[in-house]
Amino acid sequence: MICAYALAAYVSLAAIAAAPAPKDPAPPMATPRMYFGDATRHGRPFAKDPCVLKLGGRYLLYYSEAPPADPKAPKGWAIGIAESRDLVAWKKVGDILPEQECEKNGIVNGKAILLDGKVHLFYNTYGNGKNDALCHATSDDGLRFTRDPTNPILRPTGDWNSGRAIDCDAFEFQGKLWIIYATRDPTMKVQMLVAATADRRSDFGRAAWKSVGDGPVLRPELTWETQCIEAPSVLQRGDNLYLFYGGGYNNDPQQIGCATSTDGAHWTRIFQEPLLANGKLGTWNSSESGHPGIFVDDNGQTYMFYQGNNDKGRTWFLSWVRLGWKDDKPFILADQP
Repeated sequence: MICAYALAAYVSLAAIAAAPAPKDPAPPMATPRMYFGDATRHGRPFAKDPCVLKLGGRYLLYYSEAPPADPKAPKGWAIGIAESRDLVAWKKVGDILPEQECEKNGIVNGKAILLDGKVHLFYNTYGNGKNDALCHATSDDGLRFTRDPTNPILRPTGDWNSGRAIDCDAFEFQGKLWIIYATRDPTMKVQMLVAATADRRSDFGRAAWKSVGDGPVLRPELTWETQCIEAPSVLQRGDNLYLFYGGGYNNDPQQIGCATSTDGAHWTRIFQEPLLANGKLGTWNSSESGHPGIFVDDNGQTYMFYQGNNDKGRTWFLSWVRLGWKDDKPFILADQP
């Protein structure tokens, strides 16, 4: 998510004009095989918060898209949908626009999961500060969604948090559907993760959810995580759960870490440093590598989708890295430029 506390830095035109011209043209910037940005609403490439699902022989990518530049267009953030046959080339095929009263300021962070042949989309309202909350919709084709009439379905309670709920992931575990999502402390400065569960046989509406414990399941502790842990994406391998997360607010830089658990409520970091760091100066993701979305293909290959940019958030692109596994730990396979 774009955070109100993240400060955008821009180089002035005067400074650029005063800089000496290079003797030789700079080499073209290397980009990864997947390099997707949606300029249809914002006027410049802007795609964030990836989630990928395979349905009907094609891959569907759900992502957050910025408010439109056209003042006549429906206002607010929205969720874009793109499709691919090879995970490399993507074509936009739709939008999920704000519809319900609680969504009128925008919706983002679509997490799609296939349950009993139906696509369930969990996402959050955006633009309401402490009142943002999680919502739910369903679809037969992954493109057209029917809203849950009980929306919003979930937000945290207790005096240890602000009541805000954003950046969720949904996954099946031990006969329940779990949601892990981000909230903030009462001062709205520290972002952390909290969990809730619903009976797998429920309708996943507002009455179905119960909080796991009375506090966060993971909060920022490491230096590189600054004051933020968000964007959870959970994968089960055997008896272990793996939680991939964004540490640091947008462009802090946000980088990606990983923790593991056997019960969903207690998490232990696997690494003290980021699994995926932001790129070096001059690379496409020098400002950030963040907001992971884990996807396992039919052949068992694990992909970690993520967002990046090199201009402090003026543009946003989506890409992926392949993950390998050794000694029950993930590592990045070196197959990118």
